[in-house]
Amino acid sequence: MTERPAQRVPNRQLAALIAEAGFSNAGLARRVDQLGLEHGLDLRYDKTSVTRWLRGQQPRGTTPALIAEVFTRRLGRRLSAQDLGLDACAPVYAGLEFAATPEEAVDIASGLWRKDSGSHAELRKIAFTPAGLVVPSRDWLIGRADERVGRGADPAQVRVPTQGRTGVPRQRQIDRGPGQRVTAGDIAALRSVSDLFRALDQAYGGGHARQALVRYLEHEAEPMLRGTYGETTGRRLFAAAADLTRLAGWTSYDIAAHGLAQRYFVQALRLAQAAGDRPYGSYVLVTMSRQAVYLGHGREAVQLARVAQQGVGSGPPPVVQAMLHAAEARGHGVLGEVRAATASLVRAERALGAARPGDDVPHWARFFDEAQLADEFGHAHRDLQQYRAAAQHAERSLQLRGPAFARSRLFCRVVLATARLGLGELDQACALGAEAAQQAMEMRSVRAVEYVRDFERRLEPYRDAPPVKSYRDRVASLA
Repeated sequence: MTERPAQRVPNRQLAALIAEAGFSNAGLARRVDQLGLEHGLDLRYDKTSVTRWLRGQQPRGTTPALIAEVFTRRLGRRLSAQDLGLDACAPVYAGLEFAATPEEAVDIASGLWRKDSGSHAELRKIAFTPAGLVVPSRDWLIGRADERVGRGADPAQVRVPTQGRTGVPRQRQIDRGPGQRVTAGDIAALRSVSDLFRALDQAYGGGHARQALVRYLEHEAEPMLRGTYGETTGRRLFAAAADLTRLAGWTSYDIAAHGLAQRYFVQALRLAQAAGDRPYGSYVLVTMSRQAVYLGHGREAVQLARVAQQGVGSGPPPVVQAMLHAAEARGHGVLGEVRAATASLVRAERALGAARPGDDVPHWARFFDEAQLADEFGHAHRDLQQYRAAAQHAERSLQLRGPAFARSRLFCRVVLATARLGLGELDQACALGAEAAQQAMEMRSVRAVEYVRDFERRLEPYRDAPPVKSYRDRVASLA
């Protein structure tokens, strides 16, 4: 690994922690390399590397955060790269951790929000690592529920005077600060903001308001999480924060900031555990599975979907069960496993068929209806190169899906175009593809652009055909 030029000041903070931990230089280097392997990094540090760090050299990239994690595990307290006298502005590794306590979860998640809302553009360049999925999903599955999340007095028992001694009403505080009491109204506001950003994302793409969402998490959600609340309010607060954090990851995923999105999903999973909400945790895992499908990691996608199914048990409503089975089907589709994909699709269809109008469906699962199931079928059959079935389901999804789901309709239109191409219907395929290309240009969504580019790559064998030339002319005129 390439190191930065040596600095003149010895790193006494690091030396003191090495002594406290009882590490040798070689032992520290070995542990850093081992931790790197857990996250798909091939690091090759040795005792000489540690000697250089002690002399003041700054390791590059994610290494400072990895070193901090090694000491955190050894000493049993949270340590940052800055605590070790290392570069605290390196790209965030810590977001891949599944925190041991709710307090630690707040520290890690809020650190991610703060860095992302600032000028740390390198965060959006961090690579996705399949190995980073293993530990969080395992810890969620086998981890015990947090016994306590409340902070300070129970808000229900805290009386807030409305008047001063003079009888003059006190001016309500506008700026929230750590320690302030969290109310039901605060949580309702978080939920409303989540709905707003979700609608913006679906209609205009993740890049439209992503930074505003991250700043909202930093300036509103974090002070609430560090405020005063009882157990019931605290669980609801963590649930709302998990939903917003998952959405921040989803919008990051949509602009192709895949490593950053992965970190947001991991932290949303941990916040959901603090909320005591296993069904929502399964939804976060489904989200992670969808990202893995998009990036071509079919095996990991299947494993995440199965962990979600196992962790949530048989209790969730049929709509949630359908979502979990559909996620597994998509993973099998990427792997070309026809029988397994078909079996999962059948289970998803049966589960959704068992849903009834009066079912108590979580707010985050209400989008999963017949239109969404048809969309899942269309994608899976496309990946399995079963183009006639893909076309039938994609058409049905487009018929059922409302205009508010603009990006989903775009994706489905590209699936239909691909299916028509696979069936040899070149004119229809190009017409559908051109419609999708125009819509993609109106969105701030890298995924939308990539869907269109994938279709165009499939057109290459037919590049001299008149419909394809017409398609290219039409798309060029849109630029």
